[in-house]
Amino acid sequence: MSNQYLDPNLKVFSLNSNVSLAREIAKVIGVELGKSSVMRFSDGEIQINIEESVRGCNVYVIQSTSSPVNENLMELLIMIDALKRASAKTINIVMPYYGYARQDRKARAREPITAKLVANLLETAGATRVLCLDLHAPQIQGFFDIPIDNLMGVPILSDYFKNKEFNGDIVIVSPDHGGVTRARKMAERLKAPIAIIDKRRPRPNVAEVMNIVGNIEGKIAILIDDIIDTAGTITLAANALVENGAAEVYACCTHAVLSGPAIERIQNSKIKELVVTNSIALPEEKKFDCIINLSVAGLIGEAIIRIHEDQSVSTLFD
Repeated sequence: MSNQYLDPNLKVFSLNSNVSLAREIAKVIGVELGKSSVMRFSDGEIQINIEESVRGCNVYVIQSTSSPVNENLMELLIMIDALKRASAKTINIVMPYYGYARQDRKARAREPITAKLVANLLETAGATRVLCLDLHAPQIQGFFDIPIDNLMGVPILSDYFKNKEFNGDIVIVSPDHGGVTRARKMAERLKAPIAIIDKRRPRPNVAEVMNIVGNIEGKIAILIDDIIDTAGTITLAANALVENGAAEVYACCTHAVLSGPAIERIQNSKIKELVVTNSIALPEEKKFDCIINLSVAGLIGEAIIRIHEDQSVSTLFD
């Protein structure tokens, strides 16, 4: 593929959540980022101005709804409205990280299903397609009545470990029952066995490790999750693995939310290396030696080209 994408009807815009990733994606496709500005009125209201014509264009807007979640979500909704009123042909939302995805069902009485509410907001605003990366729950795809593509981070994370020289046998570990499918996908790629940590969670953001299912004795354990938020689950799991005989522990995830005490917990844990992707922009204070940041720009850029050219996206995972 040449450096310059020739169809002028494909336009890529970035909002404020992850500009560096948006620049990388635009470079992969071979286009310039579209010109737009996001400003704040003195009371905090958001004003968006699209500074070039998008009439009849297929527009891709890159915005992770990571922290500050509500600011980033509101920016996105206002951008969609602006594009719709500017007569864009299609408005394709590229959300490397889909905020509110963990509120995907009623776990208790009188709880909202906020992941569905976000889907409704995007559709009502005027989005015509959504492109995501590792949705927390695959059933969120069913919350939309517009096409949605859910890309996988496992191949990128697996390739990193495949190219690493390990001094011993590895085992892929799921930190809970819900992540077994993800762990199995990585295990198949690395031709390794899997283990599962059986845990109970007494209340939100508090994890309690119970026991380990599978053989980890003397092995190099690779923990895989989709999101690491406060890092309670992953650090407790890492410590439990070492206590139960694992030689070394690596951890990886697609979405490095890393809020609250996360960084401190990771630094004080048995995790030798934490491998993440840039689906969420990591601020400087969250970057340190043991965090490896892999780019998803190639994957997302290729997916955008395939969608634009009416080709299959699923073949990216074969």
